[in-house]
Amino acid sequence: MAIRNRGGKWHFRFNQDGKEYAGTTGLAATQQNVNQALMMELEYRQALMNGLRPNRRIAVREFAAAAKDFLSWAEGHYVEHPNSYQRVATSFVSLKLFFGKEPVSLIDPGRVEAYKTWRTKEHKVRPVTLRHDLHALSKFFGYAIKQRWTRENPVREVDIPSDADAVRMHILSAAEEKEYFKRAAKSKNLHDCGRLMLNQGIRPDEAVCLLKKDVDFDRGTLFISFGKTPAARRVLNLTSESRLILGRRMAGPSPWIFPSSKRRPQRHIKRLNSAHDRLCAKAKKDKIDFQFVLYDFRHSFATRAAQSGIDLATLAAILGHNSLRVVQKYVHPTEEHKKAAMIRFERAMKAEQRKQDRKENRPDRPNQSNFM
Repeated sequence: MAIRNRGGKWHFRFNQDGKEYAGTTGLAATQQNVNQALMMELEYRQALMNGLRPNRRIAVREFAAAAKDFLSWAEGHYVEHPNSYQRVATSFVSLKLFFGKEPVSLIDPGRVEAYKTWRTKEHKVRPVTLRHDLHALSKFFGYAIKQRWTRENPVREVDIPSDADAVRMHILSAAEEKEYFKRAAKSKNLHDCGRLMLNQGIRPDEAVCLLKKDVDFDRGTLFISFGKTPAARRVLNLTSESRLILGRRMAGPSPWIFPSSKRRPQRHIKRLNSAHDRLCAKAKKDKIDFQFVLYDFRHSFATRAAQSGIDLATLAAILGHNSLRVVQKYVHPTEEHKKAAMIRFERAMKAEQRKQDRKENRPDRPNQSNFM
């Protein structure tokens, strides 16, 4: 028999014209699947004899079952970015509900368009939420292709809301900031995480993954050691408030700034988000409506930094981005900011003009009359 059990799957190996060929059928190594595995091995042989490239057979997998495997993989893939994993997991709540038991290989662009319509009409989601859903679905199909559950990614043929259409962020006012942190004082982790994000522009997952050894009080710096790109792994200069917060949290045997019994950033972020949601719910009862999420502290930092005069290239380095285009979506100049910028521009132009006028009127400047 040309098939063999390897890792619980039927594999095949044979020689053809002096060359060895091997592969997997993808079928579970059970007696029930023997005949089908042998047929697949025969089809592979015949394709080679006919000078064709053998097609790898697609395994039929229901979407809901496949999604479970994908989310298990994604949890490890995004281990350093728990917010990203949480966003993907949130999207899959509705994706599993819609696609359910449909075979992954039969989901085409038309079905994805139907999902978009259903999500918009039934759940009244905004473009940013739909954008997240479709990106999560596209990531799933990339994984599904590698698992041979399908051959194509139908999301590539579907329009996804653009960055401009999908912007969802809130820049905190001074009054909102004051009221929020007065209420957050009872939740030390929430308070300190929010303040560090607002002071340093770090992401929530970067905050909860901070190590004590990465804080250098002598130099006044903080090293962000987690991140997929070189730009994300960066050194930040600490504000005075950040130094005080980090100094308070250095005590204790844990190597982490935000200690936890089990080092799982996803759970840490989930607890912080839950604490934030509870604070907002209580505030709403007092007629104070906080319409923002934890990540908006980072958005607020970026906008305030730009308004203070920090150039976009420097701001990109502080935020851990390698693209100015990405940074631009964080920055939202107000009318007052634009007016002040034009005033500064006009002053600079007038100062330059006065400087040129003084050069032209200097007594030691040679002119044509001296040589006539």
